[in-house]
Parts: sequence; C-alpha cells; structure tokens
Amino acid sequence: MTNLKKYALVPTAIHQLRDGNDDPMFADGPDGKPDESKPMNVHVFGPGTKVYAKAKAAQANRNMDRYKKKGKSDLTAEDQTKDTADFLAAVTDRFENIEVDELTDKALHLAVYSDLELCFIPAQLDKLLSDTANFTKASQAA
Repeated sequence: MTNLKKYALVPTAIHQLRDGNDDPMFADGPDGKPDESKPMNVHVFGPGTKVYAKAKAAQANRNMDRYKKKGKSDLTAEDQTKDTADFLAAVTDRFENIEVDELTDKALHLAVYSDLELCFIPAQLDKLLSDTANFTKASQAA
C-alpha cells in the first residue's frame, strides 16, 4: 500500500518574473543595471492550500454579487482587471526584489497586478496557478 499523501501538492511556488520579451527580470544594482543576484520573484500559494481556496471562493462570490446587481455576468475590462488583481493579491505570499513607489504588502501586489502596462505579470501567474504540476515536490527540486 502507498500513502496517497506522498503525492500531495506543496503549498507555495516561486516564480521569477519575465518581462514583455520573455526575458528574466532582475532588480537594478547600484550601477542601475540588472543585478542577476536579485531575481524579481513572486511567491504564491497554490491550488492545494486554504489560502487559494478562500481566494477562489471570494472571486466566485464577487461574480455572483455582480450578477445579482446587474442581472448579467459580463465583466467590463476594468472589472476583469480588478477581479484578477484581487485574486492574485489574495494568493500572493510575498514579492522579492520588486518595488513600486513605496508601497508594501497587499497595496504593492494590487498596484502591480492592476497596472495594464504590466499585464504580462498577471498572465504569467495565471498560467503558473492553472498547472498543478508547478506545485509538486518535483517542480520544487528543479
């Protein structure tokens, strides 16, 4: 007999952000050039966690509330951006080497995820979160 728990997902994954050209992103060093010892990483809670389940439920509830108010489920572009930003901020554990103005924590997460000029960041995280293989012990060892 094999204990099924050995296949359980790990709670978090680390993703190094990539820019619009799909190049890895690094924080600037003192010389103003990218410092490859400072990757711009996002730590996110995955599908096997209560944090993720709570964020998904909150997203579903927002959609239901919108439907009840407006009588339709169509999202405007602004609603979609806000909804995605709210969900991603809820599942983000922390950022590494990422700054916007002097924001911290959830305000920083929302600022990054809501910025249309940084739309490639939420897209990367949506892709990461949609594949449970990114939350396996094997993916963490790679």
